[in-house]
Amino acid sequence: MSAPMASNALAHDPPAAASSVLNFANGQWRVRRPRPFVLVIEGEVGHEAAAPSDYLHNNLLLPEWREAFYQLVDATGLVVCLNVDTPHPTYRDVRGRSSKGRLSQGEYYHHDGCTGPVKPRFVEIRCPIQPQTRGVATAVAPHHDVVKAMVQVLPAELAATPALIERDMRLAAIDQMDAAALDHLQGLITRTVRKKLNAEGARAYFRQVDTAANAYFEPWALGESRFIANANSGVTMQHRRAYQAPHTGGVANGHLVKRWTHEELLLPGQVVDQALIAALCSEEGDDADAERAEGCYLGAH
Repeated sequence: MSAPMASNALAHDPPAAASSVLNFANGQWRVRRPRPFVLVIEGEVGHEAAAPSDYLHNNLLLPEWREAFYQLVDATGLVVCLNVDTPHPTYRDVRGRSSKGRLSQGEYYHHDGCTGPVKPRFVEIRCPIQPQTRGVATAVAPHHDVVKAMVQVLPAELAATPALIERDMRLAAIDQMDAAALDHLQGLITRTVRKKLNAEGARAYFRQVDTAANAYFEPWALGESRFIANANSGVTMQHRRAYQAPHTGGVANGHLVKRWTHEELLLPGQVVDQALIAALCSEEGDDADAERAEGCYLGAH
């Protein structure tokens, strides 16, 4: 059976807080849209309250449905799958840690693979079922909205720095920017914020960005996977680790895992491009390599 196109997967777009039904992969799925760019899959109709299962791999990502699911992510921006329990071996721990005195790379809005010519189509970040809940949010928003929000809430004294004062930061101009131009302006703003504000000042700034961009930063549920469109033909998103209160450290916190599903969960006969995966993984260390960090998250990538 041929897989349907993602654009036809939903018969209509329901109101933001309403529940609807997605007919997909020979099943019916209870879904809702908390943001225009977010589709939350709560579970199979009639089984939403059942014990967690691996419907992600057993249904949605079966080879015959996988590309259609990918197209759904492309067209939506962020697809969230709740109540998934999976032992699949392709996931790996999210790398990088935050400190009280300095933001980690992951706390800045970014794409995965931002330094290389090839970026993952999307990134799947997952909160496994584990004893400890996850207390740190992951903010996700469309790229254009993030950059516009960064300009809107930028303190006047930072906007007047030499790196930014000659830049055209009108919202109408940002609307016309392509991905490269957005990256360049965003890199200049992020570098300025990093240099001019202390760690908690920068975190407070990005919390304002989260709000102005109408970012999705709902608390993580155990067994939740988030598919974030990263470099694709549809809605391009960015994400960041988002502390919603001052980061004081010493608080127990559940861990996340991730994978680049399109590049790492392969169809029969496909082979992983190990060079690409190694290049992408090289961006994910801690902040010891300051030059690489500048180039990846803060420069004109």
